[in-house]
Amino acid sequence: MRYDTLLVEIGTEELPPKALKGLSESFTEGLSGLLKENDFTFASVKSFATPRRLAVQVEQLASQQADKVVEKRGPAVNVAFDDAGNPTKAAEGWARGNGISVAQAERLVTDKGEWLLYKAEVQGQPLAEVLPELVAAALKKLPIPKPMRWGNGTAQFIRPVKTVTMLYGSDLIPGTILDVSSNNHIQGHRFHAPQGTALKSADSYEAALESVWVVGDFAKRRDIIVSGIAKLAKELGGRVVEDLDLIDEVTALVEWPVALSASFDPAFLSVPKEPLIVTMKDDQRYFPLEDEHGNLLPAFIFITNIESKDPAQIISGNEKVVRPRLADAQFFFESDKKVRLADRVEGLANILFQKQLGSIKDKSDRIAKVAALIAADLGANASVAERAGYLCKADLASQMVLEFPETQGVMGMHYARHDSEAEGVPQAIFEHYLPRFAGDNLPQSSEGAAVAIADKLDTLVGIFGIGQTPKGDRDPFALRRAAIGLLRIIVESGYPLDLEVLVKQSAESFGSLLTAKEAQQDVVDFLLGRFRTWYQEQGIAVDVIQAVLARRPTKPVDFDLRVKAVTEFRNHSAAEALAAANKRVSNILAKVEGSLPTTVNSELLAEDAERSLSDAINEAREASEAALKAGNYTAALSSLASLQEPVDTFFDNVMVNADDDAVRQNRLALLQNLRELFLQIADISVLN
Repeated sequence: MRYDTLLVEIGTEELPPKALKGLSESFTEGLSGLLKENDFTFASVKSFATPRRLAVQVEQLASQQADKVVEKRGPAVNVAFDDAGNPTKAAEGWARGNGISVAQAERLVTDKGEWLLYKAEVQGQPLAEVLPELVAAALKKLPIPKPMRWGNGTAQFIRPVKTVTMLYGSDLIPGTILDVSSNNHIQGHRFHAPQGTALKSADSYEAALESVWVVGDFAKRRDIIVSGIAKLAKELGGRVVEDLDLIDEVTALVEWPVALSASFDPAFLSVPKEPLIVTMKDDQRYFPLEDEHGNLLPAFIFITNIESKDPAQIISGNEKVVRPRLADAQFFFESDKKVRLADRVEGLANILFQKQLGSIKDKSDRIAKVAALIAADLGANASVAERAGYLCKADLASQMVLEFPETQGVMGMHYARHDSEAEGVPQAIFEHYLPRFAGDNLPQSSEGAAVAIADKLDTLVGIFGIGQTPKGDRDPFALRRAAIGLLRIIVESGYPLDLEVLVKQSAESFGSLLTAKEAQQDVVDFLLGRFRTWYQEQGIAVDVIQAVLARRPTKPVDFDLRVKAVTEFRNHSAAEALAAANKRVSNILAKVEGSLPTTVNSELLAEDAERSLSDAINEAREASEAALKAGNYTAALSSLASLQEPVDTFFDNVMVNADDDAVRQNRLALLQNLRELFLQIADISVLN
């Protein structure tokens, strides 16, 4: 058996930069997975991805599939032969289909019966015969939402395919992929080596690419960019405004990265840095620079795809390109300052939030009202929260935000400061959009948190209130993100807020607009349901979350305390036995018809085991009472762990369903008291 390196490269026109990394990973996983499925052994796999190619290099790949034995089960013996022991038509047909006689068949004996069996030795196929089909299948699995056609062919791919190379060692594997025949010619750099090169062997691929000015390894190219940026930033006395997604995007745009720096007129620094950063990063793919205090420097770094003999010309060209974009931002800022932020609020009446729920102006009015209530509950400045809520969407009517939507909230903060709004209002305007994404910062002020919660509640309650709940992957109003953000603010800030109260306050601000009868209940349930996703991402066991959800605590901070307590209790030595006991108690009580008895009559406790359990329950109740009042659920559950032994003894020695009805009712009351002790925290009967 031969073992050698395989190289598969698909040369294309420029691939979408934001999709390149995902396409490369998918192609590599797809092809390596198919090789495994088809019994080809190999040592390792490496991917390559540039703007004009996707490639996979497989090392120590076997030249042929492994031989294997395929077992084909036939009819059961009692069906395969008649009473006289002669083969039936079913047996003969099965044998004929496998190219054998019934007499040649083996027997498969199991505890469920006996069957005819044929073992066929299948010889592995050569790689060259199988590979084209596997490559085509891997390409077909790529995440391409809108494939395109080109020329007169029928092939469809994300971009037109120029070359296909399938090389095993130094042997070219023939085949046609996406209407292009395999050959050993690969594309070079568009400007430095447009002629490309002939690839001599699969092992020489990476070196061959670099000989034609292409760094094929995505990670290596990224490292070159990162180190180049860092070197120039240090020389300029600044630091790059970090953006990992931008680095990946630029890596996907170039094949031979060269870092250069340029500058712009310091006069533009009179504009807040956020829109300047947005236009440099989003429009030009530049890397802005800040000083150690976070102030923007009049310089930027960019990555070019060519090693120029006269880089000054490239630098000058980029400086000319960025100037009008910065000038636009400066113009918008100066123009916007001529109109007070508060005077823009009425204009929000012309911007629709949702057809049934009114305009952004209506939404702002509701946010202001609810934010004031929340701030009062938090002991914060209600007037500041109300004013910030009223103004929080006003910058949507500014020229700057219309041009640079990413700056909403930020520009509202700057314009509020320019207008000398009350202290705390500008910050709350900015903070009301937080958190914007997973892991983002939370509002630092209580007023900002109040506005942020009110805003997210307004969207949740409003959309649920008109019956447009998220279904499947469809969530056009980003309700799931709003819910997680709201919970994060409350839990991580330790705010003693109740979801039912919050939802009721928000619902009342809509007046008669809401039509769904169960909207408030549904929103609370939706918010509680988000805890499952949030905690699972933190590695919390699903049964722990379910145990707390079963009790439906509607204060998020309280919910969080219970989850942490049950997580700790789950590792306690008594947890498994007590969970099983609670499950048993739950099953017993579920079968009781009518109302459950709750009062235990000590005179009816005839057995030592039930008297011991009753005493233990009373002692545990007293021991846990103070901890429960303080919200120290960990300590409360720890004190309840002492119940394991008396509970086990009770079930070992006492018959709950006694013949005497009074005794039976008394024992049910005892179990009800036991269960209620745990249910004050969580339903531990669901713990696995």
